[in-house]
Amino acid sequence: MCGIVGYIGRRDVAPLLLEGLARLEYRGYDSAGMVITSPKSPGLKIVKAKGRVRDLEARVPKRFTGTTGIAHTRWATHGAPSDINSHPHMDPENKVAVVHNGIVDNAAELRAKLEADGVVFASETDTEVLTHLIARSQAETLEEKVREALKVVEGTYGIAVMHADFNDRIVVARNGSPVVLGIGEKEMLVASDVAALIAHTRQIVTLDDGEMATLKADDFRTYTTSGTLTTATPETVEWEAASYDMGGHDTYMHKEISEQADAVDRVLRGRIDDKFSTVHLGGLNLDAREARGIRRVKILGCGTSYHAGLIGASLIEGLARIPADSEPASEFRYRNPVVDPDTLYIAVSQSGETYDVLAAVQELKRKGARVLGVVNVVGSAIAREADGGVYVHAGPEVCVVSTKCFTNTVVAFALLALHLGRIRDLSVSDGKRIIEGLRRLPEQIQEILQGEEDIKKLAAEYANAKSMMFIGRVRGYPVALEASLKLKEISYIHAEAYPASELKHGPLALIEPAMPTVAIVPNDSLLEKNRAAMEEIKARSGRILAVAHAEQEKADHTIIVPKNEDELDPILMGIPLQLFAYHTALALGRDIDKPRNLAKSVTVE
Repeated sequence: MCGIVGYIGRRDVAPLLLEGLARLEYRGYDSAGMVITSPKSPGLKIVKAKGRVRDLEARVPKRFTGTTGIAHTRWATHGAPSDINSHPHMDPENKVAVVHNGIVDNAAELRAKLEADGVVFASETDTEVLTHLIARSQAETLEEKVREALKVVEGTYGIAVMHADFNDRIVVARNGSPVVLGIGEKEMLVASDVAALIAHTRQIVTLDDGEMATLKADDFRTYTTSGTLTTATPETVEWEAASYDMGGHDTYMHKEISEQADAVDRVLRGRIDDKFSTVHLGGLNLDAREARGIRRVKILGCGTSYHAGLIGASLIEGLARIPADSEPASEFRYRNPVVDPDTLYIAVSQSGETYDVLAAVQELKRKGARVLGVVNVVGSAIAREADGGVYVHAGPEVCVVSTKCFTNTVVAFALLALHLGRIRDLSVSDGKRIIEGLRRLPEQIQEILQGEEDIKKLAAEYANAKSMMFIGRVRGYPVALEASLKLKEISYIHAEAYPASELKHGPLALIEPAMPTVAIVPNDSLLEKNRAAMEEIKARSGRILAVAHAEQEKADHTIIVPKNEDELDPILMGIPLQLFAYHTALALGRDIDKPRNLAKSVTVE
């Protein structure tokens, strides 16, 4: 949520900032703004607008030129979306400009103190507190002014600051919200996401929490908030600018659904060991003796990552025979959990920056736990904090809702489960069986995608539903949860997911012709149990859409998916339901890539 872009160099900065903001639109926002300056034209010039980046662009004056600037897309927390509450925020003398991602927890207290000293606030935001603190500092340098302000601030922040008296630099700082530097040729950039930088440089530096940086056109330096210099070594980003283009698709979501066969091939590539019927996961930093000492696995994630963790826990229990469960990270850290030294904790996050997951990782590390990360973004905060982990290699995912990253995360869990299983008691023949199943996945995913037109027709039939039920048993239940979430996120149709076995314990009361049910019906040992659940629904005149390996007699419609190994079937059964949610939302005219009220990267509570 929210986005920061900054630039200092020789180029005309306004078009560059607008381009960067456009690349960050997927993060979710409700207003945008930017401030610019240059050595030849001192003073800060600002433009802001409620709405989209295009609304901001329409307000930019013709002579709005400069070579240094910072820009922002805001997702409202303190104060409703408005021109005034948009970032950047400036002091009354127009000397200081600040853009900020995160939340200042003690903003009300600081605001009261400043107002008692005669400060008049223009906005309702917590960020304006930072602006006044920096402007009122008597320190001699901009770096010291920012440090003084941050000393009294509690909460999370990724900030970029400009000052009219120091127009040769941008000062940035991070605590819990991403800040990435882009290293160019006689120019420097900064952003909250590498997506805004990749068109201009592939050399980046990711700040750690408690770290600051000063950017000048030909140089940068990093240091802690206490002033101690730090060493920053640029790393090369593997993704290219073209990865963020739609590639001929109407939406990013459709593009990313269609990329899943290739994405799964990437997560498997170079990791399979046929000789020993296992996989190589070099980043785990977990040797065989340590792996055998694991007595329990706890997986932590939020939203889609939590659902991937549920499937991952099932895979680990089934293949490695280690007790495993998945829990929302946002709940875990608030219940004072018992941290067991024999438990392996796994943090799951697409961005690697999800605040609730990162906070849980930090709490676990403080208590001496071993934590692995399963993330998509190399060098992200969770990747750096964890003891080791697995990158899912899904490639950039721009649509707010996750599709290919979810699928690759589940495949990564299958690899981890196979690795742990072969160290423990999983036989060579079972290891070989799972490997063969993994290798079939890309081709089977492509087969599912080829049936898109039939799924589109089904979506049109169900798009008038006001509410839908999703059910599944054991392995099918997390698929139902994720499919229900997808439909809610982008179509705004109310949807609930339940274990099929729980129908008669309450949810059956909701069944009627106007409440369709999506049933996950794999051809496994629970097939007849799932068919019995459908019988209960049909007896109450409920409509059923089944996702199954063969036509289901009791269903009104069946989406048939290819059969894989029982353990891997959930990976395939979720994909047609991504398309179902997509085409339902399309039929309803929704803004699919940017659903209301949601953000791609949740970096605040």
